[in-house]
Amino acid sequence: MGQILRNQNWSIISALLFSVAIIGGAYWFARSVESPNTAQASMESALLQAIATKDSDGDGLADWEESLYGADVHITDTFNLGMTDGEAVAKGLVVPRAIADIKVATSSPSITGANGLPPPPKEGTLTAAFAKNLFTLYLSAKQAKGGADLSESEMAGIAKEAMDSLSSVITPAPDFKSAKDLKISESGENSFREFAAQAEAVLKNKKSSAKKSEIFYLQDAVKNNDNETLIYITEIAKGYRDVAVGLSALSVPTELAADHLLLINSMMRLSEITSDLVRVNDDTLTAILALQQYPQALVGMWNAFVNIGKIYGTAGVSLKSGEPGAEFVNLIEDMAKEKTNGKKI
Repeated sequence: MGQILRNQNWSIISALLFSVAIIGGAYWFARSVESPNTAQASMESALLQAIATKDSDGDGLADWEESLYGADVHITDTFNLGMTDGEAVAKGLVVPRAIADIKVATSSPSITGANGLPPPPKEGTLTAAFAKNLFTLYLSAKQAKGGADLSESEMAGIAKEAMDSLSSVITPAPDFKSAKDLKISESGENSFREFAAQAEAVLKNKKSSAKKSEIFYLQDAVKNNDNETLIYITEIAKGYRDVAVGLSALSVPTELAADHLLLINSMMRLSEITSDLVRVNDDTLTAILALQQYPQALVGMWNAFVNIGKIYGTAGVSLKSGEPGAEFVNLIEDMAKEKTNGKKI
């Protein structure tokens, strides 16, 4: 089985997977809800590609591929073959761990079960599960052709089928809270003022030593190989969660209920997504899928703040500087004005 996946074939599959299936759905950091910043989107698309191609030890084998072959991302010659891991794979001297126990089907080009993916490998990561399915499809397709090499279009089809199979068994996490979970207070200026003061206290109670957003810390981790920044991403994820939990305990005026619920659920979803970004080194695919879900959650949070600000404006509720809740109200009103004027965040 040494020649089962020659470097050229796997490189094509890898390129198709990340450039078409994943980067084709690249996220952007939503600096404007209606019109994302093009330069920002380009920078973050490059970050996605950097994650997919990161090669910590410079041995010609991307980190995530090293995990498939049982190689060490910090050792250039893991198998003591007198050559780099990339060269060993190119020569067909290393068999991917994911196919070691796969029995190739004799009557079907696909051996995946009715539910999609084969049983996940011991590692239990999305990357490992996806790889096993991809290799299974590849082997079956080659056998169906009598061992002949597959064309680029056939490989593209395999990559897409493997990704579709993975997507079919991944379901979004349920919302943290539903409308029935909210504590609704009476309408009126006093209720608006009380909510603002309490929401401000929750936001100010957010504890983190992070100085920039999770996306920029992720960029540092990937491009500068600075894994210590992942600690900050973990802190940010906890911050999102703490704020969501704190806000969910507040009594909210009827007029704000719908957007308050959106804010809570968006922040909890951002916590889950940001936690997945921390997996960039040990489960690359989980981090990439998290990046794809990031903009929707971020825009949800932004829209919730903006709409709450508009409702405060319509209700004619304003607080003077120094009053409890003033910072919260001024912040969301400024955000609403920026959106109306078409400015960037």
